[in-house]
Amino acid sequence: MLQFLISGLRVGLRGRSFHAVLLHGLLLIGVAHLSGSFSPRQPATVALDVGFSGISLTLVLLALFWIQELVTREIDRRTILFSLTYPVSRGAFLAGRYLAVIALLGLAALALGLCLILAVALTGSGYLQEFPVSLGAAYWITLLGMLLDVAVVAAVGMWMATLSTVAIMPLAIGFCFAIGAKALGVTIDYLARGADGDTAMVAAYGPWIDAIRALMPDLSRLDWREWPMYGLQPSLEAFGWSLVMATAYAAALLLLAIRSIERREFS
Repeated sequence: MLQFLISGLRVGLRGRSFHAVLLHGLLLIGVAHLSGSFSPRQPATVALDVGFSGISLTLVLLALFWIQELVTREIDRRTILFSLTYPVSRGAFLAGRYLAVIALLGLAALALGLCLILAVALTGSGYLQEFPVSLGAAYWITLLGMLLDVAVVAAVGMWMATLSTVAIMPLAIGFCFAIGAKALGVTIDYLARGADGDTAMVAAYGPWIDAIRALMPDLSRLDWREWPMYGLQPSLEAFGWSLVMATAYAAALLLLAIRSIERREFS
């Protein structure tokens, strides 16, 4: 497994998609700085909010592009056959590649997080906000939540890569999953509050949302940005359930991916 992890790190860092998407992330952080600079109230909070959204989007794109390079492309070009000549199981190959993606995402999150701190620090200097932003432990724990979020998305992409015979499918399904899982919590909360009195909507969509909720994790529960932005720390119970949800779902999907690749025929 270790050799696949190391080789995955090398390929991921040298890939063009890494440089392109990372540049995209840096540009989004620049946009965050400009957004805060033009905001008449709480510029640092606006910059931090926009920056968090930019980092989240960048990490999702990086995860899916790295899966394309490290797994999907190898399967498509049949170069995976060379990797499988090692005296290790296919599951070890896939687990090593997944760990490589997570390690690369951690490095990207660290780099983008440091850039965002600089952007926020330069935004609204001298402006006394009602709710000063926190760039300490709360900030980094929020980034950790984003990393757990994208780890689940990466597990979905990894599973799709072992099932699909169309190269673009893991990228497309993974991105759609990321959007749907993030929007699930907002939809559930909206229906739980009565949908602004629209009982017909609650009756029509409530059972469907409950069914989707049973199959898809609510990744919005890993978005803890209100803590560094407004000092609203999530409860310990919310932290615990979010961590268990993300870890269990990612592990289950990775096991499905391993089972799928072990049954797949390469010729």
